Amino acid sequence: MKRIIIACSLIVVCSFCQAQTSADEAAIRKVMDKQTEAWNRGDVDAFMQTYWKNDSLLFVSNPPTYGWQTTLDRYKKAYPDAAAMGKLSFNLLQLKPLSPEYYFVLGQWHLKRSIGDVGGYFTLLFRKINGEWLIIADHSS
Repeated sequence: MKRIIIACSLIVVCSFCQAQTSADEAAIRKVMDKQTEAWNRGDVDAFMQTYWKNDSLLFVSNPPTYGWQTTLDRYKKAYPDAAAMGKLSFNLLQLKPLSPEYYFVLGQWHLKRSIGDVGGYFTLLFRKINGEWLIIADHSS
């Protein structure tokens, strides 16, 4: 009888964990959809709302930079107009929970542009802050 109770308890806990993981993954996918929509409207400021608004935000490119404002400025310099921005699409390859507070995301990005398409890969570290999933580290190449 004791084994049955333990087994049932484990099933309930595992079901809860799976449900939470699914909800978190759906929330992160929604964040990525928000980014795509904002970018494709030409709204870099709205695109950046999915990032942690903190001086410790890490954006790894060439060279790595720290800070939300620095990252915003970098995006605006690299993509000054609609032709440079193009239309963004993501292909999410892996979403992996690291803990209840952190998620790792691997994906591909692609910009369809009149001045020539570009694309590459990215890794993101998400952190749940005040109930909201935010990007705290972005490595794009």
